[in-house]
Amino acid sequence: MRYAVAQVGTLKKLRYRFIPDHVIGEILSKKWIDNAIPFLVLVAVIVVFGLLLPNFFSAGNLSMMSRQLGEFGLICLAMMVVIIVGGIDLSVGSNFALGNFTALALLNLAHWPLWAAIPATVLVCGAVGLVNGLLIGYLRLRAFLTTLVTLIIVRAIVDMLLLKYVQAMSMSFFSDEVWDLIGMGDVLGMPFAFVLLIVVSLIGHVLITRSRPGWRAMAVGGSRRSAHNIGLPVRGIVCSAYTLSGMLCGLSGVLYAARLSGAGSDTGMGLEIMALTAAIIGGNSLGGGRGSVVKALIGAVIVFVMTNGVLRLGLNSGSGPMVLGLTLIFAVFIDVRWLKNRDKLLNKVYVSPTLIELPEPRSTQEGPLAPNDRLADVEIIGLGEVESPEDVILDEDDVLYCGTRHGDIVRFFPPDYTRHEVFAHIGGSPLGMSLDRERNLVVCIGGMGLYKVTQQGEVSKLTDETNRSPLSIVDDSRLRLADDCDIAPDGKIYFSEATVRYEMHDWPVDALESRGNGRIICHDPATGKTHTAVRKLVFPNGVCTARDGQSILFAESWACRISRLWISGPRAGKVDIVVDRLPGYPDNINRASDGTYWCAIMGMRSPALDVALRMPDFRRRMSRRIAFDQWLYPNLNIGCVIRFNEAGEVLESLWDRGAKNHPMITSMREHKGWLYLGGITNNRIGRVRLPNADPNWSAWSDYWGKTA
Repeated sequence: MRYAVAQVGTLKKLRYRFIPDHVIGEILSKKWIDNAIPFLVLVAVIVVFGLLLPNFFSAGNLSMMSRQLGEFGLICLAMMVVIIVGGIDLSVGSNFALGNFTALALLNLAHWPLWAAIPATVLVCGAVGLVNGLLIGYLRLRAFLTTLVTLIIVRAIVDMLLLKYVQAMSMSFFSDEVWDLIGMGDVLGMPFAFVLLIVVSLIGHVLITRSRPGWRAMAVGGSRRSAHNIGLPVRGIVCSAYTLSGMLCGLSGVLYAARLSGAGSDTGMGLEIMALTAAIIGGNSLGGGRGSVVKALIGAVIVFVMTNGVLRLGLNSGSGPMVLGLTLIFAVFIDVRWLKNRDKLLNKVYVSPTLIELPEPRSTQEGPLAPNDRLADVEIIGLGEVESPEDVILDEDDVLYCGTRHGDIVRFFPPDYTRHEVFAHIGGSPLGMSLDRERNLVVCIGGMGLYKVTQQGEVSKLTDETNRSPLSIVDDSRLRLADDCDIAPDGKIYFSEATVRYEMHDWPVDALESRGNGRIICHDPATGKTHTAVRKLVFPNGVCTARDGQSILFAESWACRISRLWISGPRAGKVDIVVDRLPGYPDNINRASDGTYWCAIMGMRSPALDVALRMPDFRRRMSRRIAFDQWLYPNLNIGCVIRFNEAGEVLESLWDRGAKNHPMITSMREHKGWLYLGGITNNRIGRVRLPNADPNWSAWSDYWGKTA
């Protein structure tokens, strides 16, 4: 029986070691997952019609289809643009017909040069879009009814113009090499229309995803009221979207005119339904605020292949519209159901606890870790004047600095530290701090990255990103939770990022997972380059440069241990455990005056959580079934500081046994015979006299005094 239990335990360890449960949640959280269902539909449509239609994949057929797809794709992009801002444009078919007629009329009848006729055609169709934009954006008319009226009016204008000029146009013919290239020519072996679609799509993708106009359009589509409240010109953005839609219709009309050199009353008829179906089936949301060029193109290919396939199969004339109608219903159904259930599904699978076996903790009944009342006489600084001083630091002039949850760096002035002021405002959540050789303050900002504050209070960003892991499903290039930092003798800044999956306010979720989501990162101010030094750490927290100058010490909070990363020398890149089996969760680490190190213990382990860490299925069910504030997660309501040496020996501890005078401690700094205390859940800074400490010692002198 014991052997069987051991085997089950071994299999369980292997299962959680080699099967990355978090990958499913990460995939579902990606924006591109919206394209998964449309892409599968695209593959299915191509496979089905490829099997049903002879020569479907032949070079000639693909060339012909891609040429027509170039024209249709531009119309789909035009529809996508207005859908993003929460609108709809039923006039794209009529506007397309107007563009076709205008191009032919200017070239064949007015004898305009090509370089003038094409822009004029685009501008004429853009004017139709501008009318829609003015009526919908500024006069706030209903988009559906407004564009329906525009559809009817523009179609009537085109029909009247055809009655008057179609015979004259049919008797004239415009001949030009560039015009022939646009209509039937190839570029790099691909039809010109298809190449133009690719170029326009790339430009559109960059504008939507990487530019301010695109972000603003998304914001307007997501919530016009909210966009207006934050100061965006909502009416102008909506008007611009409709104008751009009209210009794309005109460009498509030019391609159509160049290919067929003819105009008829049925040109563009029903094109609005096809474009709308394509935009929706591709994944663009009818509600606005969610869409992309890729979605529009996927939908365009699906609808184009289906409509052409139905015609080539020889089905009756009503089959095409019926297929489009059924497809549109299916797309809207999927869109609504996906929006409704995606977050529910993501909430169930994103949190993925893993198996972690903590060794039995060191005894706190006797020895250096035995509870005491050494923090009972802590002097209080700034009670009620600061909130969440996670870290504290002092300069050579004895000025005390700390961060607050309001994003400020506050400094207290000696000797009594009653006078204080806001030294700098950064934003975010200032966490770990360090002083460089020039006495600039280097600060980790939760949610923002690594920043520097000069002695004059000037704030500048050092880095907010690092190199992305090549095989990671998580986009870990952005810094989510930069935690604590220290500076090596060569000026490089090493700092911890506690987790790459969660933001600062979600730290209990990372504790529930206890997965290796954290890392140590190095930033070189001399080159401006940042790289990840070591990955897959369990909530790395405090960082301190060892006195040998070749390594740094760092704490892994949920693993209850302190490790050493070698940054130079023959063991560079290696990690060794220095102190393990801690009875609590280590936080910031800093130097002591006698050559040892201080470490804050921000909370104590509990038997219940230690057992739960060996039961990932239990923790997963807990995350799904009970409220967030009722989870079983680390206990952070105790005040304790330990002192240890590089051999891994814990030498002494300082406790606030009643957790009243100075509760949960996340940092401490020794300075001229005093130990200063900070805590992220506290509203004060504390200090306690160290009887055997060097009264002249300061951390800055220990780091830089000999070389400054």
